[in-house]
Amino acid sequence: MSSSVDFDDLPLVEGFVAGAAAWVVGYVLTAVVVLARLENSELGELSNGVDGGGSSIDLVGWVFFNGHFVETVVEADFLGFGGSSTTSFVGGDGFTPLLYLVPVALLVGSGLAVGRSRGVTDTTEGAVTGVLVVPPYLALSAIGAVLFRVSNEALGASFGGRPELLPAVLLAGVVFPSVFGALGGIIAANTGPGSE
Repeated sequence: MSSSVDFDDLPLVEGFVAGAAAWVVGYVLTAVVVLARLENSELGELSNGVDGGGSSIDLVGWVFFNGHFVETVVEADFLGFGGSSTTSFVGGDGFTPLLYLVPVALLVGSGLAVGRSRGVTDTTEGAVTGVLVVPPYLALSAIGAVLFRVSNEALGASFGGRPELLPAVLLAGVVFPSVFGALGGIIAANTGPGSE
């Protein structure tokens, strides 16, 4: 059985919309969980120690990336003493581990939606179609990795935090949407009308 994918007829717009929507909805769902519990969390305590508390947008971004298994780099220094460490605020004493399922479910759903919009019936075509969610998801992940930064200095002390850049781009921006978008497209090809 040979499969042919017509690359000239790929649903690029649908893939762009679905990938961007998956990222934005994932961020919003993470924000709902984080903001409801921020004051009583380790992240809340950490942000309270920062003058101005750090932006909630940035803190939610850290947790959103943590849901993609991307750790947060936390740097603290007081008069030359301190250093940096990486941590995740999902699981353990942090926010619910169900946040790991948010990007997975949304990306599978996005790949499924793009596959269904195209009417794919072939597994290879479904996988290729599902992967079309990668470019917008990658772009938004790269932008978020750069923008979700907190930095503060006062009286000889400094504090900073940010998502790990390379994993944020490669893991969250490429691996997650490639694997789970393709999986959604494959599901579309094997469960939709016309599938055997």
